[in-house]
Amino acid sequence: MAAFNVLIITVVCLLALFGPTSISSDKGSSDPSNLGSGKKHLGGKGPIEGNPTLKFFYCYSCGYQKAFDHYSSILSEKYPELHIIGANYDPSMIHLIIAKILSVLKMLIIIAIISGVNFFDYIGKQQPDWWGWCTSNKIYACLVVFFGSNMLEGMLISTGAFELLFNDIPVWSKLETGRIPQPAELFQIIDNYLLFDSPYPS
Repeated sequence: MAAFNVLIITVVCLLALFGPTSISSDKGSSDPSNLGSGKKHLGGKGPIEGNPTLKFFYCYSCGYQKAFDHYSSILSEKYPELHIIGANYDPSMIHLIIAKILSVLKMLIIIAIISGVNFFDYIGKQQPDWWGWCTSNKIYACLVVFFGSNMLEGMLISTGAFELLFNDIPVWSKLETGRIPQPAELFQIIDNYLLFDSPYPS
């Protein structure tokens, strides 16, 4: 039983270190006109040089990767000359910093629980009952800290964004409209820009 407990705690620690809540260090921007910099590209389709470019900046933690893949597929078929780029829309710097602090605190608390360290001795305070419970129930305490912190980190880094730029010109913003464009709306937007943008006549 003791070996099983050690195994569970080890798995929790590894998840805390290398789990799905790892956060990008790039600074995000709420201004769509500045979205072209500081982003990690997740994929691109179509020719590049001399052709129009459509950029998607979306909230990866919201599950919008599938929406990007779907739009990228149908747009590549309809507009083979269009270069399509997808990238994560990063959270604000303050949210990013808070999330990173939470991630570090999560690791420190889990390590303290596993090792049985009493922080309160160092500050001259009496150990509270809840910390005694944590050190007596290491597995449950570590799981609560791990998943609770992950939930808070996810809320902080979730932007809900799905922003589109055509040749670096913002053409759609979910942050402003509150929704993702329908395929027909996206086709109309692209057709209009291809028609009136002289370097890329329709």
